[in-house]
Amino acid sequence: MTPILFVHAKGGPPLEYAVPRIVAHAEVHVLALASLPRTTESVWLPGCASVTTALPGEGAELVDLICSHARRVGAEAVLTLSEYAVVAVAHASLRLGLRGAGERVAGARDKRLMRRIWQAAGVPVPGFAEIHAPEDITAAFGTLRPPLLLKAAWSAGSTAHLSVWNEQQAEAAWKTGRSVMEASSARGYAELHAADQGVSDFLLEEIVTGEACYWFDGDGWGDYVSVEGIVADGHYHPLCITGRMPTIAPFTERASLAPAALPDALQHRIEEVSRAAVDALGLDTCATHTEIKLGADGAMWLIEAAARFGGVMTTRQVETVFGLDMIGMLVRQLLGREVAYPQRMLTEGKGAAGSLVVLAVDPEGRPWTEHPAWDFDAVDWPALVSPGTRVELVREHSLAPGSPVPPYEEAGGANSMAALCFLTAESGPALLADCGRILAALPNALSAPSVAPHAAAAPTTPSVLSADRPTPGSIA
Repeated sequence: MTPILFVHAKGGPPLEYAVPRIVAHAEVHVLALASLPRTTESVWLPGCASVTTALPGEGAELVDLICSHARRVGAEAVLTLSEYAVVAVAHASLRLGLRGAGERVAGARDKRLMRRIWQAAGVPVPGFAEIHAPEDITAAFGTLRPPLLLKAAWSAGSTAHLSVWNEQQAEAAWKTGRSVMEASSARGYAELHAADQGVSDFLLEEIVTGEACYWFDGDGWGDYVSVEGIVADGHYHPLCITGRMPTIAPFTERASLAPAALPDALQHRIEEVSRAAVDALGLDTCATHTEIKLGADGAMWLIEAAARFGGVMTTRQVETVFGLDMIGMLVRQLLGREVAYPQRMLTEGKGAAGSLVVLAVDPEGRPWTEHPAWDFDAVDWPALVSPGTRVELVREHSLAPGSPVPPYEEAGGANSMAALCFLTAESGPALLADCGRILAALPNALSAPSVAPHAAAAPTTPSVLSADRPTPGSIA
């Protein structure tokens, strides 16, 4: 088979899901820039032709490493599913003369550059200001309407995002944000191509008001969605939309759901805004994950777009509901093979699937007063969900049993995650209701006496216990 170099770093779907889908189309050689989930290797390792671990380095040094390894294995494509390695892999692919995200990839990673590109293209974005020094904060409050959201320009998973109402709060938040990014970087959860920029670069932007009730029938939906897609040789293929539950303050995601319960006409309006945003970025060949805020009277604003698939289990949700193996499709596109794209974005699927993050916060956003140990098997899952709904622990992105559930910290975002669960249900409304019941039941369900092993929901696919810390990263 054709060799492909898979660059593994923090974030992205679990290897036990991703590697078999790459292996179906190519001979897989892994270059690991982060620790590998050894306890799931019985699933992913047999499909790999080689596995090499290396210290990532930075900038040109990292690109050199990727290129030399790609040449050594004769790779005809280089792929990563990690937010943090997207830029380095794109530059390596350019140097090697292979398909990739292209020379403008930074616009899909640096949130400041992204917004400048969109503003120039007339794509709707909230008002924003770049923060390089304290005087930039003063200037931002002179032109923007508070409250404002402080964002790390290279973060993922809502890490180092804080809401502020005045200059003093913004200065304190900027200090906190830099500390959070430094701590994340020390654990490998930071931009690999330019680690110093990943820690120090920030922006302030206006917090626009979302109105889920204008778009969705029924309660429980968040006020933004994501469009999942692929850019193929410069041509954008939007594939489907995934929805959300409401975020936790400031804007940490807790559940991604497919399909999104939106009428076709509204989905296609979202599709066109996503197309304008992705086209403006000028990407070549890569996955895309575009987040859009939904406001009253049909208003929309771009939150961000990434040159990779949605985090953690988004690819599996799409495959379960819409029948699209997006990882396999991207591999074939990178190798120059034929790919069967839908003629238009899919708006209807079969059943429903979701990713639910376990955070120590109740459904109203209040922190838990107690922090029991995490133990998936201690919860009576069938008692919490509808008939026909199945709950599976994504062990590669969950704490080991017996680990205390960490307190939720606003600035830490997804760094506070204790576990990730994958749900399948017979319908979208059932899935949404089930997620709500689970959130309401925790942490009491973790503190209750353990159920008999046969009463716990059986996994739908094999999963192996990992003691690794959960991987921060956007769910969507």
